[in-house]
Amino acid sequence: MAMTEPCERFNPNCATKPALPAGATYNTEIKSPIPYSGSLFKSDTPWPQPVASWTAGQPVTVKFQPGGAAHGGGHCQFAISYDNGKTAAVVHKVMEHCFFNGASSGNDAQVLEYTFTLPAEVPASSKAQFIWIWTNAIGNRELYTGISDISIANSGGSTSYTGKTAIYPNHAGYDTIPEFNGDYSTGVSLYENAASVTVTSSGAYAGATTGHQRDAVSSAPVAKVTSVDYSMTQPVPYSSDVSGNSPSDVASEPAQTGAPVYTALPEASETAQTGEPVYTALPAVTETPEVSSAAPTSSAPGGAETAAPTPSSSYCAETEASVSSAPAPAPTYGTTDSGSSCSSGQAMRCATTGTGFQQCVNGSWITTQDCAPGTKCQSDGSGAAYCG
Repeated sequence: MAMTEPCERFNPNCATKPALPAGATYNTEIKSPIPYSGSLFKSDTPWPQPVASWTAGQPVTVKFQPGGAAHGGGHCQFAISYDNGKTAAVVHKVMEHCFFNGASSGNDAQVLEYTFTLPAEVPASSKAQFIWIWTNAIGNRELYTGISDISIANSGGSTSYTGKTAIYPNHAGYDTIPEFNGDYSTGVSLYENAASVTVTSSGAYAGATTGHQRDAVSSAPVAKVTSVDYSMTQPVPYSSDVSGNSPSDVASEPAQTGAPVYTALPEASETAQTGEPVYTALPAVTETPEVSSAAPTSSAPGGAETAAPTPSSSYCAETEASVSSAPAPAPTYGTTDSGSSCSSGQAMRCATTGTGFQQCVNGSWITTQDCAPGTKCQSDGSGAAYCG
C-alpha cells in the first residue's frame, strides 16, 4: 500500500507532485513494506516544496494507491511531525479494519481514502510532515509507512499539539504484533497505552519519543528510562513504565570478576529559564575485577599443605596491573559497555547476559533495555537485535 494524497516522498504515482530534488529518483517499490531495521521511512529526504496545504480545524482527506495488497486490514495511524519524523503525534487512527469495511481475509482494499478533521491545536508551519503507519492483519509481520511534506495554516495561533505518540510495531526494537487470526483486537492495547507527546512548529517537543513498549501479551514490569537523547536522527525505543518503577528500581549486579556493575539512571532536571528537561549523560558501565588476597597453597608429599612463597611487592604490582588491564571475557550474546563509542547509526546489539539489548545513539551505546521474562536477545550480526 502507498499514500498518494498527500503524495508521499518520491511516489511516482501521485496525480500531482513536485519536481524531484537534485540526485533523487522515484521509488518504484513505493507499495512495499519498509525493511525490518534502519529508517522508519522509505525516504528521509523531503520534497523541495509542500505537496498539500492544510488548515487546522478543517477536514482533510488522505488517499491511497489502488492495486496494493491490503492483507486483511489492520491498524493505521495518521500523525503530524515537525522534525522530519523523529517525533510524531497521532491526529487520527483506524483500528482493526484499515482499508476494509469490516473483518476480511481479502487482499483487495475496499476503502482507499479517509477524511477526518485536523485538530484545531495543530501548529502552523510551512515545513510539517504527515505520516501514515500501518500494521497488517494477515501475512508476514511487516510495517508499512509513508511520509509527506505539507504546510499547515492555523488562524487560532496555537503553538503546540499534544497527542498519542506514534508507534512502529514489527520494526527492529519495537513490539511485534502477531497475525490477528480473526481477533482484530490483537495489539490494540499498544496504541491505547502509548505515551502522550507534545509537538511544536519549531520541532521542539516534550514527553516520550516514538517508542518501544512491551510485547502485547506481556505484563512484565519495565524499568523506567529517565534519560533520553533528543538529538537523534531517528526515533529510539523507550520503556513504558507500566509498574510505577522509580529509577532506583534499575537492577545492579554485585561486583565480581569481569562482571558489569550497573548504576541507576540519573534523574532529569529542569532549567529555570526554559522549563525544558536537561538530560545527564548515562554513567558508563564499569568492571570490578576481583583479586584474591589469600596466599595460595600447595600439597607436600604425605598430604600436608604448605603455603606457597609470597610474591614480592613488585611482582604483586605487575600482577594487579595485568589483571586490571586484561580484556573482559568474550561475551556470549554481545557487550554491555554502556557509554562506549559506536559508529553504526541506529545499530543495535545484545547485552552480555542475553536478557536485554542496547542501541547506538549519537556515537554511544545507551543503557541496556530488558527483554520480557522468558525471552533472550538475539542478533544476526547485521546491526539488528530482537527478543525472542
